[in-house]
Amino acid sequence: MSIEARFKLGFSGFDLDVDLTLPGRGVTALFGPSGSGKTTLLRCLAGLELASNGYLEVNGEIWQDDSKDIYLPTHRRPLGYVFQEASLFPHLSVRRNLKYGMSRIADGARRVSLDSAIELLSIGHLLERMPDRLSGGERQRVSIARALAVSPRILLMDEPLAALDLARKQEILPYLERLHDELSIPVVYVSHSPDEVARLADYMVLMEGGKTVASGPIHEMLTRLDLPLAHGDEAGVVIDTMVGEHDETYHLTRLDFAGGSISVARQPYTLGHRMRLRIHARDVSLALERHSDSSILNILPARVVEIADETPAHVVVRLDAGGVPLLARITRKSSALLGLRPGMAVFAQVKSVALLS
Repeated sequence: MSIEARFKLGFSGFDLDVDLTLPGRGVTALFGPSGSGKTTLLRCLAGLELASNGYLEVNGEIWQDDSKDIYLPTHRRPLGYVFQEASLFPHLSVRRNLKYGMSRIADGARRVSLDSAIELLSIGHLLERMPDRLSGGERQRVSIARALAVSPRILLMDEPLAALDLARKQEILPYLERLHDELSIPVVYVSHSPDEVARLADYMVLMEGGKTVASGPIHEMLTRLDLPLAHGDEAGVVIDTMVGEHDETYHLTRLDFAGGSISVARQPYTLGHRMRLRIHARDVSLALERHSDSSILNILPARVVEIADETPAHVVVRLDAGGVPLLARITRKSSALLGLRPGMAVFAQVKSVALLS
């Protein structure tokens, strides 16, 4: 299962030129600065922009192949599209907005029932309300549910949280995670927020100037020292873990992953529940021996893979912890004093962990 996309599109002062193979399930993030071509690429996928020499195949279905004169217009493409602003019909109730989306789908082609979409987004209590009586977060949840009601083969999301304040973003993120966990529909998600990408994405496409700089699984992309993602104060990794144990004495939860385990404050989840962590490079220090006389609980055996200069004062160290990549941002002096070099065994001391899900 995959999405094959090749597009060339010229504007005054800007050209889109991409050739991508994306996963046919999970969340792919299109990431990059404003003006990098993320939304233009999304519009090409939707058929809202007509690219020359274009080709688009979604899990075996060809939607565009200019070499064979194949082009499905937007209204014939089985897709859902969620914009920055929730574009609900103001004269229709929530229920009627949802049913409008379903009206163009034959019963036999429906892959997501209306009840499922309502349950996934927890909007059952909003069905009789008019859009002007919804909060920003509620409107966007309804907009996502309406996009799902058309039983799409792919869900396109153009910075769906950009118009929301921080509180509303935190309200809606868990619902986006549910879409990721419970639906097999591939999602292409445009964002310039590292936090959103770290929390939601499985795969990332880094764009700049209308071109693809790099693409790959999120865990690899965030730790490539040749990319800007691995540098700066926000650099870090995401780690998929599972709840392994609850320590009731000290009110802690142990999260297990291939490279070891991480203890965090007690979590309200059952054993086996999956959680994603983000560990910033700035919160990882290195030692040559495991220290027991420290307040740091999370110490992981690791091996140095690569070292890159970042500033005159700092370096970034890429580590391998049992097959799981980590980053550490330390001073050049510390690196010299420890004698760090590729292949060297060290202990990564994790000072802080952010829980993403």
